[in-house]
Amino acid sequence: MKIIKNLTLAIAFLLILALIIAYARGYRLDLYKKSLTPTGILSIYSNQKAAKIYINGELKGVTDININLPPGKYHVEIKKEGYTSWRKTVKLKGELVLTLEATLFPLTPSLSPLTNLGIVKAVAIDAAEKILLFSQDSNQEKDGIYLYETNKKPINFFSPLKLIILKKNLTENVDFTRSEVYFSPDYSQTIIEFSLLGSSNKKVDKVAYLLSLNEENKQPFDVTTSKETLLEAWVKEKENQNLKILETYPKDFFKVATESFKILSFSPNETKIFYQAKKSLTLPLIINPPLISTNQTEQTRKIKKDSYYVYDKKEDKNYEIIISNKEITNLQKITWLPDSKHLIYIESNNSIQNTNSKKKIVVIGYDGTNKQTVYSGPFEDLFFATTSEGNLIVLANLNPETNKWPDLYAVGIK
Repeated sequence: MKIIKNLTLAIAFLLILALIIAYARGYRLDLYKKSLTPTGILSIYSNQKAAKIYINGELKGVTDININLPPGKYHVEIKKEGYTSWRKTVKLKGELVLTLEATLFPLTPSLSPLTNLGIVKAVAIDAAEKILLFSQDSNQEKDGIYLYETNKKPINFFSPLKLIILKKNLTENVDFTRSEVYFSPDYSQTIIEFSLLGSSNKKVDKVAYLLSLNEENKQPFDVTTSKETLLEAWVKEKENQNLKILETYPKDFFKVATESFKILSFSPNETKIFYQAKKSLTLPLIINPPLISTNQTEQTRKIKKDSYYVYDKKEDKNYEIIISNKEITNLQKITWLPDSKHLIYIESNNSIQNTNSKKKIVVIGYDGTNKQTVYSGPFEDLFFATTSEGNLIVLANLNPETNKWPDLYAVGIK
């Protein structure tokens, strides 16, 4: 009897263990079919907590949560009052976990002043969290070029604004509004080429200076005659930097990328590439067989010349980014948010030559989905920058009747 009792307990234990394992793998008891059926798990998160989750139009809870569902196709929508909505259609498979991460942006972003200079030109320094500012308001003790460091807060000991050079220390009649700016690959130096005021339309006189971004330049170094040579060296150095990052990618991809891609930028975590195809080709599978439970947005491996794409190294996925040249004001200003999951750029519905056209700043997922307008308020000079926290900085004049020039403003989109 004791043996039978122990055997019964052992069998019961094994049955309970099997049920626990089955439950953990997503199996649920279907009373209608009188059997255990496999389910999948949707693991849903959002940057804004307690956002409502709608699946096929039905409220299922709030983020962050795991939801068990039978295999099938589902339309998922994440909503929170005061924020943009996020949508995605997914196919859920039994026994698998599919993770969805939604980013919601405020419908009414905050706007806070950062400078009081009177800025005629602003240039974001890529990947350096700094902005080069040009102040030109007929004030010899104030007019000049400044460096604004976006990662410095008011509580920091050092000011976020640093003088690079006063205008009075440059050649007389340089025009800050007509200048071209180039940065060294390590962003420690800049070459600025100025047009000179009073130049005839037939011949524009120019002067170029090499300036340090680490200190004030009392005596600028004139590189007008050697500018092109310096820029060629900087371009070559930048290409070598890109090659070093590409070397961390699989060899088969490295060969295709170096021969067929014009790399526009790497994501901040260097796992994704935003690029333009230099020729048409079919991108080979790098991870074969493909990974499961990955991003389900339809990818494309048939690449068309001159089209734009994002390649994700971790999942070996390639997504086309549909960009209309009629909508993009400046292709070079398409950049990454710090989360490495979104591209951000200025969009206009009118001619790119018309600077008074209605323009807005939009964010799109790295897979080309969930395009959202994050700011459509006033901003000038087709300028914006992002901070390490994922907020925006724009150039705006909120009181043009009193102020001649705009200043920097922080836009809270988190």
